[in-house]
Amino acid sequence: MTTAATRTADRRISPVFVGILAVTAVTGWATWTGFAAKPGLAVFLFVTSAWIVSLCLHEYAHARTALHSGDISVGSKGYLTLNPLKYTHALLSVVLPVLFVIMGGIGLPGGAVFIERGRVRGRWRHSLISAAGPLTNVLFAAVCTAPFWLGALDGVPRDFRYALAFLALLQVSAAILNFLPVPGLDGYGVIEPWLSYKVKRQVEPFAQWGLMFVFALLWVPSVNQVFFGVVDDVMRALGVGADSSDCGYWLYRFWQGTPELCVSP
Repeated sequence: MTTAATRTADRRISPVFVGILAVTAVTGWATWTGFAAKPGLAVFLFVTSAWIVSLCLHEYAHARTALHSGDISVGSKGYLTLNPLKYTHALLSVVLPVLFVIMGGIGLPGGAVFIERGRVRGRWRHSLISAAGPLTNVLFAAVCTAPFWLGALDGVPRDFRYALAFLALLQVSAAILNFLPVPGLDGYGVIEPWLSYKVKRQVEPFAQWGLMFVFALLWVPSVNQVFFGVVDDVMRALGVGADSSDCGYWLYRFWQGTPELCVSP
């Protein structure tokens, strides 16, 4: 009975996550209705809280897939509660991704949950555990852009539409970055089980620097241009124009002032 109670507690949704979800709902409502005196502040809080929700779901997807693949230790570590404070690297998982969104409007992938890979059997399962996180970002992006690619924008308030477009851009950029086959990112985790032992040993020392290496590369103008060109292509394929995501970005960074184009009726 103690074991059963523990398992139930290990999977109970954290009040921290519920609180973040509540902030997302309230600020989303404020953005939709225009209730906030400053729409930019409402958009900022809505996008930031929704981004944290997506980070929690990203890590939960890793953990849940690992659980069904044989790693029953993820429950006792608190990974199934959706509590961002339970992650192995809370700083990398939540704080830094949020800071990068505020600083540059890019969905930088966060740190990971710790999976006991020795409990998992089969290369396909290892690959699926790594892919589960960024696939969550793909799903989140599809949901955010649904009004655009379904042609259902009638009745959707302008500011809320801009906020969804910017949130979708964060999800798309996070998914693309996460799927890069760079050590330390999920994309490398997908292909790692299929690499030789020799290659994995040679790459292992660089895994801890992979995320920072990618971030540094994005500061190179030519690389940055190519990356955001790909992001823009994906956004256009989802029916979202650059004007919507750009206005969402400027509304989000309300302290810098929002262009007249984005606030005029």
